[in-house]
Amino acid sequence: MAKQQKLTAKQKSERVRAAQERELKAKEEKEKSTRVRKIVTIIVCTILVLALAIPTMAIMVMRGTTGS
Repeated sequence: MAKQQKLTAKQKSERVRAAQERELKAKEEKEKSTRVRKIVTIIVCTILVLALAIPTMAIMVMRGTTGS
């Protein structure tokens, strides 16, 4: 049988504080990951829009298309 250690109030408070710090660090990592994912998504979308818009505009200019 394993003997259960008796923790002093100071040890308990240190364990609680350490657990809170781990939880806060995990939360910050998750927020950072989410922020990076959003930035990457915006960059990819911008590249796709430019990749489609620039050739389309070039074709219109080369054809000499006017508004009428």
